[in-house]
Amino acid sequence: MDQRVNDGSTIKNAADLADLSGIAQQLADVQLIGDARASKLDHEFKAAVAKIFLGMSPIEIAIAYLDWLSHLAISPGRQLQLAQSFTKKCSQLGLYGIALLLERQIEKPNAQLEARVNGENWQRLPFNLLAQAHQLAKDFVNEATSDVAGVTDSHQELVKFIAEQVMDFLSPANHLLTNPDVHQQTRVEKGQNLARGANFLKKDIVQTLTGKPAAPSTDFQVGKAVGVTPGKVVFRNDLLELIQYTPTTETVGAEPVLFCPAWIMKYYILDLSPKNSMVKYLVEQGKTVFIISWKNPGPEDRDTGFEDYVTEGLLSAIDIVEKIVPNRKINLTGYCIGGTLALIGAATMARNGDDRLNSLSLFTAQGDFSEAGEVMRFISDSQLEFADKLMWKKGLLGSEEMGGSFGALRASDLIYGTAVNRYLMGNDHQYNDLMAWNADGTRMPYRMHTEYLHKLYLRNELATNKFEVGARPISLADLRVPTFSLGTEGDHVAPWKSVYKLQGLTHHEFTFALTSGGHNAGVICGPAHPRRHHRIHTRQAGDKYISPDEWVKNTEVHQGSWWPAWDAWLDNHISERVAPPKTGGSRKGVKIIGNAPGSYVLG
Repeated sequence: MDQRVNDGSTIKNAADLADLSGIAQQLADVQLIGDARASKLDHEFKAAVAKIFLGMSPIEIAIAYLDWLSHLAISPGRQLQLAQSFTKKCSQLGLYGIALLLERQIEKPNAQLEARVNGENWQRLPFNLLAQAHQLAKDFVNEATSDVAGVTDSHQELVKFIAEQVMDFLSPANHLLTNPDVHQQTRVEKGQNLARGANFLKKDIVQTLTGKPAAPSTDFQVGKAVGVTPGKVVFRNDLLELIQYTPTTETVGAEPVLFCPAWIMKYYILDLSPKNSMVKYLVEQGKTVFIISWKNPGPEDRDTGFEDYVTEGLLSAIDIVEKIVPNRKINLTGYCIGGTLALIGAATMARNGDDRLNSLSLFTAQGDFSEAGEVMRFISDSQLEFADKLMWKKGLLGSEEMGGSFGALRASDLIYGTAVNRYLMGNDHQYNDLMAWNADGTRMPYRMHTEYLHKLYLRNELATNKFEVGARPISLADLRVPTFSLGTEGDHVAPWKSVYKLQGLTHHEFTFALTSGGHNAGVICGPAHPRRHHRIHTRQAGDKYISPDEWVKNTEVHQGSWWPAWDAWLDNHISERVAPPKTGGSRKGVKIIGNAPGSYVLG
């Protein structure tokens, strides 16, 4: 038998291993930075980058350009087409320039130019040549960024968007030396227009640097010139004030109307000056009208979520209306994303077996966001990551960021046209009631806006029965009330064909109306507007689907405002005429808090 002598080395080695194991465990337990600090560092850095890039994702931009350029690089046929097009456009421009110099008549390369370079002063050299050169370049850039096989749609749209921004900036109408309208104004005023413009520029720069908003127009003060329809605030919570308007007729429709405006706008767009007030018009037609006035949130409201707007907002308002007008169903009406909120609220009620709605009316409101228009250029996982972090830093989305995003969609008119008019022509802002309202901006809580963009625009949850309220999904297919939906022909925020998709998601009586005008001006057009026209058609339950193009082709055009048509539609869904209900009162704890327009709209 072997005899082994224990010299203590085995014990010593075991102790060394134990020490090493302990050290390894200590190293494993060491955290140079915890999860919370790491997350905050990421948030801070991305917020800083997002601020530099105006809320856009530099990563998404880089990937989009790489996608476009790489696919264009392996498409020799497409390259030859573009080279051919470039040569043709240069030749057209050259021949046009020679004809102008020789004072010969020749067909213009582009007969249709943007309005800002199509006036009388633009019909002489060198300005007509500059206008044509810019339009040809713009057309070529659009052609080069379109129809490249293999490029994803979102990347192609982003590349086109950035190219459009560059080309819009380069327009000769934007610059002092190349704008003949500015030259003429400067000669007439002996340079006073430029002096005024310089003062306006200085004033605007100071306002931007100090963060102070521009003073509102004194001609359209809320409660004095707009938002003046008589009424009372009958409810208030941390999200909204509810206004009930004073009746002006001996009898009213038995079922009241509840307006749910978008929380990104102040409610008085529906109660502008008396000639443009939809609220006043409805009251005069014998309707009992209520409207939600949303609170303008501050940083302390950063964690207010989308579901809060459904439950503590819309559904709370419905509860109060029911108390004031008991045993009567409600004609719920939503505008813009307030219409989307109304859809979600109505679907939630339908899921829960709540039948308090009589009808649903929606103005420029989307339920299917699969083709939500030019706004989708800002929507992707990467884009929203940076936008989220920018909002996270402030706790909200400011009106200036929102206005900048929408303005970028129509930069030529909304940004550069306005700047030229103000800083080169020396014209101060000339407000009407709608423009004054548009300048009275609102904010949005970080959490709500983040959820809205992710759940609706990015993932289209509402149209796919995945949107949850109270941890349970809702479905628009559950709706069993007559629906009226309005689209506007010039809408770039909620394109009418996207709005039209809603009728494919519901299975009840559905009336679609299409009016001339844009997202706001088309809706707020007064009951007797001479320059408006509209189409309207009702699809009964069980009718076959009609494509939007077929619908436009086969639906009769009516001259004038769509308001009377909608009022008639409401009349057709009201059971009887009754004496007006009391305003507020103490019934079931409902008290009059104060006079319209309330306090939230002033915040």
